[in-house]
Amino acid sequence: MDQLTQTARALVAPGKGILAADESVGTMSKRLEAAGVPASPQTRRAYRDLLVTTPGLDESISGVILCDETLRQSVAGGTPFPRACAARGIVPGIKVDTGAKPLAGNPEESVTEGLDGLRERLEEYAEMGAGFAKWRGVITIGDGQPTRSCLVANAHALARYAALCQEAGIVPIVEPEVLMDGDHGIERCAAVSADALHTVFAQLIEQGVALESMVLKPNMIVAGKGCCEQPSAAQVAAATVGVLRRTVPAAVPGVAFLSGGQPPAVATVHLQAMHALGPQPWVLTFSFGRALVDPALAAWRGEPGNVELAQDTLAHRARCNAAAAAGRYSDELEPAAA
Repeated sequence: MDQLTQTARALVAPGKGILAADESVGTMSKRLEAAGVPASPQTRRAYRDLLVTTPGLDESISGVILCDETLRQSVAGGTPFPRACAARGIVPGIKVDTGAKPLAGNPEESVTEGLDGLRERLEEYAEMGAGFAKWRGVITIGDGQPTRSCLVANAHALARYAALCQEAGIVPIVEPEVLMDGDHGIERCAAVSADALHTVFAQLIEQGVALESMVLKPNMIVAGKGCCEQPSAAQVAAATVGVLRRTVPAAVPGVAFLSGGQPPAVATVHLQAMHALGPQPWVLTFSFGRALVDPALAAWRGEPGNVELAQDTLAHRARCNAAAAAGRYSDELEPAAA
């Protein structure tokens, strides 16, 4: 087994998941300000510091996705973030796309950019210690959307990114996200997600990406936030697993779901419900951002005296999701959050 495959399997190790702390400078600044914290390189560093130094985090988290700014910063003791993560047995990762931009010919849709100069950036990130990378493609459901050109453009970009990652010795996390925005039902989400995944894997194979050395980060199959009929956890689990079984090759070692704006406990319940369906061809785990870190940010609020509380809050949500990823989560775990 080569190093890339070993790293991919380590990222989806049983009972562990990936922490997505890779918000852009702009997005992270807005979230800090919304929590009453002045945004600056120092406060962004302090916030990411408390996340990655949370006691016991390595028991539930296999990897942490960072942004370029954080990858170049250091934790309080002066150790660079990548080395601080690796010292705890957590694989450091890096977001490498430059964001979604209007798609030519269909400006209401988007295509993710960042391929220009990516080979050189990946070489630098590998030297800095990054073991994996992430690229997010955004798919919107609406009237006449997504178009075929949107699906193909994003799938092609994801595949080219993944090939460049593997060339640089970095595991690619491939993230085609079908957004929850809209009033569509779960059936429409399932149809669009299946189409998106079919297109992505066709492009990955076309670009020669080694499927055993990547991780898929898709959305769960849910109804739009504006839909009046919200599905049960059992329905979400059955629909999600059904789509994956029709679209994702067994060679892929693991599927690490994004939370996509779901409330923290809801995302956890949905992951547990999937494991209740029995073994699948791939490991099913999590790569949550807001569903892991939002409660910690609310507890911290930029106050040094709140760091321990914030870390306890993060550790609790990480443990709950790790339990779900192992099929052992129950509501009885939630009171521990107090």
